[in-house]
Amino acid sequence: METANRIAFKEWAVICRALDEGAQAIILRKGGIHEGREGFRVEHREFWLFPTQFHQQPQQLVPAAEPIWQRTIAEAPAAGTISIGQYLVVEQVHEIDDESVLDRLAGMHIWSQTTLVERFHYRRPGLFLLLARVFRIPEPYVLADIPYFAGCRSWVELPEAIPTVGAKPVLSDNQFAAMRDAVTQALGP
Repeated sequence: METANRIAFKEWAVICRALDEGAQAIILRKGGIHEGREGFRVEHREFWLFPTQFHQQPQQLVPAAEPIWQRTIAEAPAAGTISIGQYLVVEQVHEIDDESVLDRLAGMHIWSQTTLVERFHYRRPGLFLLLARVFRIPEPYVLADIPYFAGCRSWVELPEAIPTVGAKPVLSDNQFAAMRDAVTQALGP
């Protein structure tokens, strides 16, 4: 793990919370409209989660995620600020081009099946799956939400590198290994 990093990955706040609580260890990404001609790419294997409210709606989640949604809303940072507290180390990247894989990933994330299918078919069929180890730092960094952070893109550079000192894994080694094995089995040979 890097000792400090200024790269952040924009994701729905509710998904950041699910990752932080160990409810999932995967990110399924299509990419934003500002990703460029090539679309989304995994440009970084280590990054901070940058929680955003943009586009997220409770109906885009499985019903069982309602408590996570409620905690996300109740504990949102003050208006005009962003709270950075989760650091991810990507262990595997898979490009999913078979829609049937989405059914086999059910239970490993909190997105609704409808949301995933819509994402899968947006522009051209396919999604990226990032299997990541999630770490939490003892005290989140709070940043001003500046105009530079706006826009539909996955990656942003923070004003300064945030240290990873004191970061602890959200899941134990055994818990993460079980999730990794489940994802591997779902993806098939």
